[in-house]
Amino acid sequence: MSYVEYLEGEHAAHMAMFEALKTTFPLISEVGNAMRDCIQRGGKILLCGNGGSAADSQHIAAEIVGRFKKERKGLPSIALTTDTSILTSVGNDYGYDYIFARQVEALCRAEDMLIGLTTSGNSANVVRAIEAANQIGATTVGLTGGSGGKLNDLCRYNIVVPSNVTARIQEAHIFIGHSLCEILES
Repeated sequence: MSYVEYLEGEHAAHMAMFEALKTTFPLISEVGNAMRDCIQRGGKILLCGNGGSAADSQHIAAEIVGRFKKERKGLPSIALTTDTSILTSVGNDYGYDYIFARQVEALCRAEDMLIGLTTSGNSANVVRAIEAANQIGATTVGLTGGSGGKLNDLCRYNIVVPSNVTARIQEAHIFIGHSLCEILES
């Protein structure tokens, strides 16, 4: 198989997944409105994830704090993936499964929203963070794929990308993140 044929196959899989993603558009819209409500009531948006989902968390937080398309004042958002001192000290003292939950305990309030990105919906540290946010009374959102995993039962909203392929799920997560930012700025 040539690289062109490979790319054609990947493109076809990408387009099929995005066609199937249309079923989540009402939920994405609902989450975007919940984000706007969170900011309007004085809350902030926290995000967490591992690997590519950590990068997506940072990307989405940057769009919220900086700007997406409109020139506006910065809005409060924090990616819990960025402070290496916290990540390594909590990981060392409590275990990797607690690196986000401990930050949620310290930084999250009932008026806030936590968005957990995990392609499987089962990442232990994201699951624990969502559980901690639920105990505080914050709004919880999952961005997952496949079956939605444990976040189906834990999150107020769980946007499940209709794919079991990590690359397709992550491609959809950044589309969803940008869509949420568009709604937030509207």
